Amino acid sequence: MSINLSNLKPAKGSQKKSIKVGRGGKRGSYSGRGMKGQRARSGGKRGLKAFGLRQTLRRIPKLRGFHSAYPKMAVVNIADLEKKFVSGDIVDAAKLIRAGLVDKSNKGIKILGTGKLSKQLTVTADAFSASASAAIEAAGGTAEIKK
Repeated sequence: MSINLSNLKPAKGSQKKSIKVGRGGKRGSYSGRGMKGQRARSGGKRGLKAFGLRQTLRRIPKLRGFHSAYPKMAVVNIADLEKKFVSGDIVDAAKLIRAGLVDKSNKGIKILGTGKLSKQLTVTADAFSASASAAIEAAGGTAEIKK
């Protein structure tokens, strides 16, 4: 016997049998809708109750995710400065971009104190952690906040 559309059967266990409610028997009476009220009646409202939340969710862009109003700064560790620069260099945003440590589209640069620094560098950035500025000055360099 060949298989065609007239003799196809659904896969075993693929369809869940729907429970008919509101016809007496086990699932009669209120039929899972509770007692009275708008949602117990036919055509009762469902979905998000806070209408403002629904409007907010509709306005969020679907593509590329959610963008914060306060974007984070790009972070660079002093261990990376140790690898990429030589003693006496002046390190600023342009040189960090050229070295490939930060993106061109960053919203500021923060230097963090992870790692060791033995080179004397003049570093200009938007922010420094306390340990990073201490490490830079201990190596004989200067940490300047960009204006």
